Amino acid sequence: MSQKPIAVYHEHPDWFKPLFAELERRRLPYVRLAADAHRFDPAERVSPYSIVINRASPSAYLRGHGQSTFHTLHWLKHLERIGTPVVNGSKVYGLELSKATQADVLAELGLAFPRTVVVNDPSQVVAAATDLRYPVLVKANVGGSGAGITKYETAAALEDAVAGGRVTLGVDGVALVQEAAPLRDGHITRVETLDGKYLYAINVYPASGSFDLCPADACQTTAGVELMGAACAVDAVKSGLRVEGFTPPAEIIEQVERISRVTGLDIGGIEYLVDDRDGKHYFYDINALSNFVADAPNVIGFDPWTNFVDYIEARIAGVAVEVAA
Repeated sequence: MSQKPIAVYHEHPDWFKPLFAELERRRLPYVRLAADAHRFDPAERVSPYSIVINRASPSAYLRGHGQSTFHTLHWLKHLERIGTPVVNGSKVYGLELSKATQADVLAELGLAFPRTVVVNDPSQVVAAATDLRYPVLVKANVGGSGAGITKYETAAALEDAVAGGRVTLGVDGVALVQEAAPLRDGHITRVETLDGKYLYAINVYPASGSFDLCPADACQTTAGVELMGAACAVDAVKSGLRVEGFTPPAEIIEQVERISRVTGLDIGGIEYLVDDRDGKHYFYDINALSNFVADAPNVIGFDPWTNFVDYIEARIAGVAVEVAA
């Protein structure tokens, strides 16, 4: 095992406490790097870290840390240039920063996703929705934690919002105009993958009118039982957000694994919904930032942070063997 420390690069103050606890339990040397106050030297040739775990969040701007978003992309490209192993590197992080690119990936793979038109100015929004079924969503290209999503029930409501200057497109000036499907059984499904393979899945029942589906913040099961996970102890309780363990059909697991492999997703969650109008499933989000469900042992029957650190150790060991050879 390399003596260089593992670097955990993150911005959210609480989501990754279980990761730190597992690293400490195994006595693995690591350092925490703050994504919101960071610097790097482009001239360096060797990294001080054995591996960098990229846990930067696109929703950082919601916490006053928008400066981390594109700085992270630059640093990841630098690390890759000098040969530093990175979990969820620049390609994956770039995908995390663009819902438009995610839709393009799904289209290339021939997988169904909600009908979508990408725009770069509010003047284009009404025309973009012309051939879509209402209600529609105007969804910021750079999102995270449900940010930058507004639902419009009718064309008149959308036209009124545009005329009133109330439609915004997010931090990069790009947005998706997308059909909002009625959810069958009132939930979406989030499938977590690790190293291109299925890890677990959960059904998430959002609070009415909410698009914030962060599973690390969920503090209730579908039966209304309060969970006791670390995330619940440190984050505000989202009483309207409920979760349950779930095993998707084999066909969907195969499709999720294909998305994960094609995109190079080392770890992440891929979300889909079942449209109540036709009973078909549609993928709509590829999350490179996976912070796992709160109180996982009680929801899915095991602790995925253990699997994640197993993966990290294997990555480091593989690099060490390659260097020795």
